[in-house]
Amino acid sequence: MIEQISTTDAPGAVGPYSQAIKAGDLLFVSGQLPIDPATGEFNSVYAVEQTEQCLSNLQAIAKAAGTKLSRTVKTTVLLTDLGDFIEVNRVYASFFSPPFPARACYEVKALPKGAKVEIEAVISLV
Repeated sequence: MIEQISTTDAPGAVGPYSQAIKAGDLLFVSGQLPIDPATGEFNSVYAVEQTEQCLSNLQAIAKAAGTKLSRTVKTTVLLTDLGDFIEVNRVYASFFSPPFPARACYEVKALPKGAKVEIEAVISLV
């Protein structure tokens, strides 16, 4: 059985998808853009601050599902410039602790709405 998860503490979907889906013991969180849910706008033009917002959005969705960001098992980080990797990695590390989630990181040509960062996650519910 699957269950849709939604919270106003993270930005709403900007397309035909859910913020997250519970499936069994896992939560699949859609890619989060650096949108501040209070304003509906990007929190910054800088990748470092955008990363903080993306991860805060993931954290809010995890909480709404009854789990924690610390239970993340896999993330995918999308960047429009791998030159931002070191700074983004520093912020990323401040949201997680060992054992760190498995992760993939890719440079992409563009992200929705002109974002510099997008992060998706798979989080354990147990």
